[in-house]
Amino acid sequence: MTHSPPVFAHCLPLGNRAGFALLLALLLVLAGPTGGVQRAAGQTRALPVPAGRFLQATVRVGEPLDYELRYEHAPDLEVVFPDSLAEFGPFEYVGKTYFPTRTRQGRSLDRAIYHLRTFRLDSVQRLALPVAVLRGEDTLRVAPPASRVRLRRTAAPQPSATALPELRQNLDLVPVEPVFNYPYWVAGAVAVLLLLAGSAALFRRPLTRRYQAYKMRKNHGYFLAQFARHVERFELSRSANNVERAVALWKNYLAGLENSELSSFTTREIVAYFANEVDVSKALSATDKVIYGNLQTEDAEEVDQAFQRLRGFAERRYASISN
Repeated sequence: MTHSPPVFAHCLPLGNRAGFALLLALLLVLAGPTGGVQRAAGQTRALPVPAGRFLQATVRVGEPLDYELRYEHAPDLEVVFPDSLAEFGPFEYVGKTYFPTRTRQGRSLDRAIYHLRTFRLDSVQRLALPVAVLRGEDTLRVAPPASRVRLRRTAAPQPSATALPELRQNLDLVPVEPVFNYPYWVAGAVAVLLLLAGSAALFRRPLTRRYQAYKMRKNHGYFLAQFARHVERFELSRSANNVERAVALWKNYLAGLENSELSSFTTREIVAYFANEVDVSKALSATDKVIYGNLQTEDAEEVDQAFQRLRGFAERRYASISN
């Protein structure tokens, strides 16, 4: 039987031989893919079928839903479970809990639980997640029977559009409690602070000079009032204590005006500091006689002139520095 085709081919005429060869080649081409498909189908039928099921019978829209996928197979079989990129429609993938492979009595068990959600409004929703089996260069997809879950509604469905409740028009104004506008107030406060900072930076020197002039003017007025009081008390009592207090007040005032340590200087140091000013030298010499020499009555007129010189010098120094 194996040699009959060649014998039959030799018995044919030359033209029929070419046609027979073409027919034989065509049959081989057509038989090749068909045989491959039949082999793949046979391999798929030989593989065990995975089991998939929902862990609850009903679910609400947006609630978590768990789907368990189990596959029991031979230990030498390479199995790949679906990941987050698989098709989970009509459900949405949330996460997955995978359990390690367990092998007992020559059978391996792979198991995973997929955490899903649904936002579809279909009453019954189905899912069948396939697993991939790797055999050499081939990848076979084996799907379990579809598992279904029922949607539990929170509101009863309306039977028809005519049964919708009638809408009533209400145009009455409802009082609304005013809300504090924090962004605008914060923006306004920032703008005011920036304006103040810019103004301070721009007018800092003129404002500082004005404030210093105001302080000097106030201190000068206080000095004149206190100095006049000491002079008046000296005229009434002719006491050396009043002269000493008047001179101490004059020294403290000039120390602040000159920003120096004049209050601790001696008479000679003060005269040298003011470049031997005549009024300062004569006035302090006269007051030193009263304070340290206890001369009260015979030099009273000289002391009065000393007070006038000290006051006049203080006013000239104030005018010179303030201007």
